[in-house]
Amino acid sequence: MMAAAGIPRRELSLLLLFMCCCSVNVRGSRMTVMMNSAAGGDHQDVRRQLLDNGLGRTPPMGWNSWNHFSCNIDEKLIKQTADAMVSKGLAGLGYRYINLDDCWAEYNRDAKGNLVPKASTFPSGIKALADYVHSKGLKLGIYSDAGTQTCSKTMPGSLGHEEQDAKTFASWGIDYLKYDNCNDNGIDPKQRYPIMSKALLNSGRSIFFSLCEWGLEDPATWAKQLGNSWRTTGDISDDWNSMTSRADENDKWANYSGPGGWNDPDMLEVGNGGMSTEEYRSHFSIWALAKAPLLIGCDIRSMDSTTFQLLSNKEVIAVNQDNLGIQGRKLKKNGDLEVWGGPLSGNRVAVVLWNRGSSTATITAYWSDLSLRSTTVVNARDLWAHSTKEAVKGQISAQVGAHDCRMYVLSPRS
Repeated sequence: MMAAAGIPRRELSLLLLFMCCCSVNVRGSRMTVMMNSAAGGDHQDVRRQLLDNGLGRTPPMGWNSWNHFSCNIDEKLIKQTADAMVSKGLAGLGYRYINLDDCWAEYNRDAKGNLVPKASTFPSGIKALADYVHSKGLKLGIYSDAGTQTCSKTMPGSLGHEEQDAKTFASWGIDYLKYDNCNDNGIDPKQRYPIMSKALLNSGRSIFFSLCEWGLEDPATWAKQLGNSWRTTGDISDDWNSMTSRADENDKWANYSGPGGWNDPDMLEVGNGGMSTEEYRSHFSIWALAKAPLLIGCDIRSMDSTTFQLLSNKEVIAVNQDNLGIQGRKLKKNGDLEVWGGPLSGNRVAVVLWNRGSSTATITAYWSDLSLRSTTVVNARDLWAHSTKEAVKGQISAQVGAHDCRMYVLSPRS
């Protein structure tokens, strides 16, 4: 597993110590058995190709239309979003995917069985849209479903048309496929999703494969053989309870994530208005630490300065994009006060002190919580305050406001 995830030898000692000291969900005990039993020739070959195509070496970053716009999308919106991604500097920070979600196609296929872009909203076609997005240095993602219809029931799914649709997507220049799980005719997802995985690999184009199975059949235990990310949860909503529950559900599967294949607790709600600035800061921090895809879900054309500052924090993004690729996890819980953390490259450790309670409180992470030696001396970089405390010993502690967090990178001093 470690070799497959591309973890350098010099990082192994910290990682092994870290994993031993962390609590692992009981389902994690199935990991070795699952990997051995699923590693047949077919799956090994698919996994090798997924790694060879270079996609998903770090979690994907970009934008998706669903959380803010639902079915109300058209080619003008997508072009304007691509323009804003570049003009506002988000593309330069790594946000590259512009992803269409549901409702982009006509209700019926054409006479040859091909998906048809909706004439009223995408009159120029998806190929022209992809060309435009590519001209901005960005990538275009699209949506389909491992069923007879998509979840909106306004367009066909790809069940039974996988090879045809994969080749269509490739011919259009698509870079990313979100593949949903509605209207499945009662067929097990472990039978439906591999068909599209192979079809994409045979399409002639490298396409990031995002399985949106909602975590129903524990996709973390099998989806890394098929795709580059997999939903571990149901859909997120723009509220505190939904966001925190998605974080907890995703945390159970931390052992299964790594370069080339990522746990996905659903897209970002930052900037959509249903949570406070403090709650959005927690949302973004935990998603970054957990190596989740960072797919913006608000209208970036009109986002305010606070939303931009949250989404453009280079230091938090760097934790998410760290090339070691180890998912951070919940390490300690005392009521509503939590310590989350995980190893980074260069023997560093990322830490989030998260206050899920309703009043300000002091949260402390001891070196023993973080699998650091008691004698280790670190420089502690506060990623939101953009300040550094030098020569910190034994613990990191801070007052944290209600529903807020503090996020640090601890760098051992030589």
